[in-house]
Amino acid sequence: CFEHGSMLPLSLLRTAVGHPMLVELKNGETYNGNLVGCDNWMNISLKDAICTSRDGDRFWRVPEVLVRGNNIKYLRIPDNILELVPDEDPTQFGPGQGRGGGRGNWRGRGEGRGGGRGRGDGRSGGGGRGRGGEGRSGG
Repeated sequence: CFEHGSMLPLSLLRTAVGHPMLVELKNGETYNGNLVGCDNWMNISLKDAICTSRDGDRFWRVPEVLVRGNNIKYLRIPDNILELVPDEDPTQFGPGQGRGGGRGNWRGRGEGRGGGRGRGDGRSGGGGRGRGGEGRSGG
């Protein structure tokens, strides 16, 4: 029943800010509260939340809670939020543009931090590690 093919998860979460949601963690606890915000790692902040123990027999009211994204098992968001999410085309971002690009050259390697492990510029003998160069004795 998920027919919004061009919707990205973070777009959905950002649209749901201010709305109620349920978060189930990998350890079985659940949080019901209003979404305050989220970041790129899907860490989410809830306010006026109720925490339910994994066995479902204990409840705690917490004024605010920050849930680390890698602990989230699933999220339940009201259906009407789906209609509010702006359509995004995940292919609209070329390499190095938008969502994450940055860092490195076209081969995926960073641009310089030095010349390596002390070999010098290749003209002098024996600089740094390795076997040395012309000035080495054979003995």
